[in-house]
Formats: sequence, structure tokens, C-alpha cells
Amino acid sequence: MSAKIETEFGCAIPPASRHAITFHLPLWSNLLRFAALDPELLGRLKSPYPRMMLTTDVKDLAAAILKHIGAAEDQMLFIFPSPTSAVECKDFATDPKRGEIVVPPEEISIRVFDLQLRLYTVSFPAARYLTFYHFWLNAGTGISSRLAEECLDSINLLRQVIDDSVPPPKVELSPTHGQIQKRIASLLERAPVGPPREAKVSLEDVYLFQSGMAAIYGLHRYLLKKQNGGSVLFGYAFHSTPHVFDDFGPNFKLFALGNEQLDELETYLASETREGRKVQAIWTEFPTVPLITTPDLGRLRKLADKYRSLLIVDDTVGSFCNVDVLGVADIVVTSLTKSFSGYADVMAGSAVLNPSGSRYIELKSMFQELYRNDLANSDAVVLEHNSRDYLARSKILNSNTLRLVEYIQTKAADPTSTVSKVFYVTTSPSLPFYKERMRPATADFTPGYGCLFSFEFDTVDAMAAFYDNANVHIGPHLGAHLTIVQPYTKGTYGRDLAAVEPYGLRETQMRIAPGLENIELLLKDFEKGLVAADATRVKET
Repeated sequence: MSAKIETEFGCAIPPASRHAITFHLPLWSNLLRFAALDPELLGRLKSPYPRMMLTTDVKDLAAAILKHIGAAEDQMLFIFPSPTSAVECKDFATDPKRGEIVVPPEEISIRVFDLQLRLYTVSFPAARYLTFYHFWLNAGTGISSRLAEECLDSINLLRQVIDDSVPPPKVELSPTHGQIQKRIASLLERAPVGPPREAKVSLEDVYLFQSGMAAIYGLHRYLLKKQNGGSVLFGYAFHSTPHVFDDFGPNFKLFALGNEQLDELETYLASETREGRKVQAIWTEFPTVPLITTPDLGRLRKLADKYRSLLIVDDTVGSFCNVDVLGVADIVVTSLTKSFSGYADVMAGSAVLNPSGSRYIELKSMFQELYRNDLANSDAVVLEHNSRDYLARSKILNSNTLRLVEYIQTKAADPTSTVSKVFYVTTSPSLPFYKERMRPATADFTPGYGCLFSFEFDTVDAMAAFYDNANVHIGPHLGAHLTIVQPYTKGTYGRDLAAVEPYGLRETQMRIAPGLENIELLLKDFEKGLVAADATRVKET
């Protein structure tokens, strides 16, 4: 077994840098409080996930700006690097769709400030925090922790911009942006699947964002501005994704069961077409979170072509190195925060246009008109450095994940075990659809099945025992250097479990994101938790 984990509650996994994006949540009792959004517990998280809660640097910068303007003590403030995000945050809060938590426009103030760069702030009464929090969480466009630190270092330069005609400070993009774009373009064209493409991805086809959700939100908003059509999400997805489609736009339809609902999807698309309502895009994850099922991209491509919808694929879990979805997708979106970065200390996302797609020219024009690169230079430098060993790390992540899956699958097949099911690409009936898009092996890399899986216990008691005894970090992330597990459904939907149960999400499911540790030690770390879980069944009898 590995050395006993000594990471304290609420702290980041080692090496716990200033801008780490993880936190460790030991003890099942803490998980229950976290799921219930216990404010006292949340307030003790020293290293929160940046979209989930404001980091220390972001909070300190907001406090400095509030002090600068002499704001009342009951005021809060969100900071954005983009004027569009500030305006959209206000629009979100004042939209009647917010229902009981809608905020009157007169309670919101947008201000502009200059330091070494221009910032845009949205201030509001602290009592209205919940409304604005939903935008911060799901849009993912807020200021990064690293950029906030830079601003704090030059806080003496802070001044409010009253005259809109005053030009902002000039900030040149770091060359590392281009290096990242070039790396992603190269990975997307590496060992392609299918016949030769008409055009290859260039770095100009790769658009960077400050988080994975910012890529999804930004692209969705661009399409709304151009088409104002409905959206389809095929297969269940990471929890913030459906919120973006539901909160913004006229019509959103979820086909949470994926391939089982292909015929229903076609019926829906035909109906919308007859009624004159355009479905601007079909979105899907490849594979999906958290049940790791793979959509039939071939069928989705045919439906998208037939009904003039875009097909947008999130390949974060499958990852560039393992799967090639560009041959069927119009746009590929990726959370670069995960395995591409790999060290849990920077947020970023990307959207890549398929230059061989039938609507490439249209999409290129849209990005040229609406896109703005808000990924901070300092974040880009870290991301570029982290991603240099992406292929080498991915080889280990693939291997460790498959070994763990095979081990836990033997438990699921054992009638005396409390493990009832394993969810992974290789254990799913949808495996053939993954293999269709799996890259061929090359001399330097053999593709695998990704770095995320889930498994299910018979009872909550068994899961709680595993939680308290497995020698692993517990928290919300994947693709990192160390293994992180999470009771995904319980922790994410703890107050609304009934709503997601029809989609196959259950509170007894544990999501596993293996890291780079020695696999033999890692197997022992899991065995410790599974033995404790199985002991709950002995007590029952």
C-alpha cells in the first residue's frame, strides 16, 4: 500500500501549489455536509475548485476593489476579464427565468477598472449571492486565481475607469498561446481515423478559453447570437453542461439515456423542423460523465446533416491521444484543465473547428466576429509547460485505469462482494462506438480507454465504508497526477437525487480518476477500501 495520505481536510492534493484546483474531503460525514451545502464546512475549504468557490486570491482582489470604491459591507463583487461576461452575468441575474431568485437591475452595478490590464466587475448585495453564483459556476468565465494574484501585486495601480473612451492597457498575448494551439492541432491530426481529410487542423482553428465550461458556454452563446436556436444534449453529461443549455437559449432537450434514444432524437428533430424551430446544435460527450457510455457518433453525424444541426463533441474523457472525433464533429470542445494539463494547477479549455466540415467557413466567420481570448498569459505559460509530457502521462493514466477496472470488475462478478457494477468504456455495450473512433497505435503511443470510470455499491453503508478507508484523495477532478475519487452523484446531486435516478445516476456510485502512482500500490489502496465495504455486508448478516 502507498504511504498513508496525510493531506488535511480542505487542502489541495500534493504538491498543493498556490493555484491548485483540488481539495481533499476525507470522512463520509464531511461528504454529507458538503452535499447539503453546509456553509460552515464550505468556508473551511482552503483550496476550492475555482468555478465552485472563489479562491483566496480572487476574494482578496474583490475585497480590495470593494474597499477602493467605498462599497457598503453588504456588497459582494465578481470579477471578469471580459466586458461581455460582466454584461451576461447581469443579464443572467435579471432574467425572469431565475424565478424566485431573480435580481432587480437597480441592485446590480457594473464597473470598469484598470491596473496592468482592464477588469470588469459586477457588484450586488451579498444576500443575492446564490443567483450570481450559478453564473460563476456554470459559465466558467470569471477571473482566474493566477491573474488575480498578478492584479494584487500591482493593486496600487488600481483606478476606476469612468470615461468609456479611455483605451485599456495594452496586453500582448504570450507566445505560449500559439505553442498550445500548435500542440493541440498536432495532437488532433496525430494517427487520424478514417480516410484522409480534405484539410488539416491549423493553430488558427484552435480557440482557447479560460476553462472547459467557458469553451462550452462561449460557443453556445456565439451560436445563440447567430441562430438563436434550440440545443440537444445527447447522453447525460458533466453537471454544469445541461445548466448552460437550460439557462441560456430558447429550447433545450436532453436525451439522457444516449443511444437508447436515437430514434426519439430523430423524431424530435423532425418535429422541430416541421414546426419551424431550428435545433442549432447536437452536443455530446465522448464518452459521457459519469457513466462512461459512448455515443454512436456515426448516427449522430447523419442526423446532424439531415436536419442541418451542428455536431459538437466534448472529448475530455476520451482525450486527444486516444480518440479522433474530428472526422465526424463540426467542433471539438475539451477541458484542458484535465489530463492535457495533468497537474491540477491551472484551468483552461479549447474549441477546435473541423476545417474539413461542411460548415467550416460559416463557423470560422462566427469566431472571427465574436471570439475573444481571455486565457491569462500566466495560465497559458503553466498549461504549456504541463502539457509537454501529455502523451507520456496519458500512457500511464490509460494503463492504471484499465488495471483498476479489471480488478474491480472481478469484485462485481463476485456474489459476496458489495460492488455491483463497473462503468467504463470496456464494460459498456457501447464499446464498439468507442473503437470506431480509437486512434491506431503508433511507435510512440498505444491508445487506451481514458482515465475515468465509476463503480456502484449495493448499499450506501458499503460506499461510506470504502470512502472512509480507501487510501486515496477524495474530491472533484480528473486527469491529475494523483488518484482522486468522488461520490459523484451523492456529492453533486445530493439534494436532488430523485431527479437524476431515471438517468441511471445513483447515490451508491463512486467516480474514479486514477493518477500516475505505482499501480501495484494503488491496487492495495483500493483493496483496503473494498475490504471495509465488504465488511458492512458481514455486519448485516
